[in-house]
Amino acid sequence: MENFAALLRSKDNQPVRYLIVDDSVFARRNLARLVESFGGLVAGEAGDGCTAITEYERTRPDIVLMDITMPQMEGIEAAERIVTRFPDARIVMVSSVGYQENIVAALQKGARHFVQKPVKPEVLYDVVRYVMGEEGVTTQFTAAEVRE
Repeated sequence: MENFAALLRSKDNQPVRYLIVDDSVFARRNLARLVESFGGLVAGEAGDGCTAITEYERTRPDIVLMDITMPQMEGIEAAERIVTRFPDARIVMVSSVGYQENIVAALQKGARHFVQKPVKPEVLYDVVRYVMGEEGVTTQFTAAEVRE
């Protein structure tokens, strides 16, 4: 896996906190490994939209990585409900269902970006930097980068 400079919140230099929402345990683990490679912290996980809302309220993450297709409540509806209650929520849809109508619907309901599965680490890294925009992120270089 590539080495990425750690992304830290500019307001307190702490790791960016993530809520990972996907009905696939395998997908959640892969996303967790990716965000941890960015220096991030997994604040919570959920396997459906209903649990995502509860976990958002409990953990108040900096970014939510949300699948679209899930049981009980799909990701677009969960994103809308979270953003209605927490307008500053930063939700990135992460899905293999990348039809234009899904992307448009997700963005209209409050998602800030869309990442197509399978997720390319460099794409997700750039999206996280973009979505954190207003609070910004500082980067902390890896030990290997400092030695160069």
